[in-house]
Amino acid sequence: MYSRLLKLDKLYGAQNYKSLQVILRQGKGVHVTDIEGKEYYDFLSSYSSVNQGHCHPRLVKVMKDQCEKLTLCSRAFYNENLCNFFEYMHKKFGYDKSLPMNTGVEASETAVKLARLWGYKTKEIPQDKAEFIVARNNFWGRSIAACSSSSDPSCFTNFGPFVPGFHFVDFNNLQELEYVLKTRPNVVGFMVEPIQGEAGIQIPDDDYLVKAKMLCEKYNCLLICDEVQTGIGRTGKMLASHTIKPDMVVLGKALSGGMMPVSCVLGDNKVMDLVDPGTHGSTYGGNPLGTAIVPHAVDIIESEGLLENAEKRGKQFRDELKIFVDLGTLKDVRGKGLLNAIELHNEESANELVDKMMSRGLLTKVTREGTIRMCPPLVISDMEMDNSLNIIRRCLTEL
Repeated sequence: MYSRLLKLDKLYGAQNYKSLQVILRQGKGVHVTDIEGKEYYDFLSSYSSVNQGHCHPRLVKVMKDQCEKLTLCSRAFYNENLCNFFEYMHKKFGYDKSLPMNTGVEASETAVKLARLWGYKTKEIPQDKAEFIVARNNFWGRSIAACSSSSDPSCFTNFGPFVPGFHFVDFNNLQELEYVLKTRPNVVGFMVEPIQGEAGIQIPDDDYLVKAKMLCEKYNCLLICDEVQTGIGRTGKMLASHTIKPDMVVLGKALSGGMMPVSCVLGDNKVMDLVDPGTHGSTYGGNPLGTAIVPHAVDIIESEGLLENAEKRGKQFRDELKIFVDLGTLKDVRGKGLLNAIELHNEESANELVDKMMSRGLLTKVTREGTIRMCPPLVISDMEMDNSLNIIRRCLTEL
């Protein structure tokens, strides 16, 4: 069956992903099962989309119930769940308003548009002169605007011409950030991941976001935190940017617990009240099905103790594998909560380790330059983490 399905994928599917050679059929909690019945620990979590675990029964029930009522009505009409969603997000995250979309890249594009709108209407910069700052090695998708703001050649090569006005600064470099803010008066926003995910789980200094926020305020620029991967409990906090209040926060992925695409931008009235009807939207954004799921998906993170579990299991993971750094097998082990990475000395070794772990029942992928993402669902138990670590240790000793 494997060969037949892989052949169908190659014949009829655009080859825009280099997937591991495993075909999955089911998922439950921290486990996924392939078409031959082999069970694996999932240490990718769909790039941090299933923080609540695969097919959480509470979310499955909510989805089933709502599917029998109303799934889509577009924003041409109000829907009950969306109105309740707005109130829930306001109370939970403390922002005046939210703007729902579907995917993370849609929400990030929305944040860029909102920042530009604020720049013209409030900061009063000249029309069509808005500029934007992003960190090198950022990743927020593969749309044309996202490609335009990427420093990764695989993201932008052969896809130009690009959206103008993006300026790059090194991640965790406040001096460079201030220089661009000082010399580019038409900058309207600085969008940054609190921890860079696709760049290999790069963690900034503890005061980086605090000082970045101060600089943005000093130079009249909006700070936007892209929490599509880091948000909804992944780092052991509901938001990784919990030490500050960014001007906007972008959420996605785990916002719906992996049930369907739901994303949104959080912001206060100084930005959100600038939006006029017809200037931005999405047919599916804010649909009754997605907005029914979100409050339950977020509540599970708190009510089931997943924030505390992410802290404990993440520390357990890092503490147990540090010995391999001392031995020289690993270059580094790093992370916050259950957003972790192990870094090897070269990409060849990293790919070999991924293959070995897959053969022994643990799935994940190389993210960049010999770094492997290690991000299981937040529901992982002490015993499940021990079993996973046994697999990882055994594979490391065989390199």
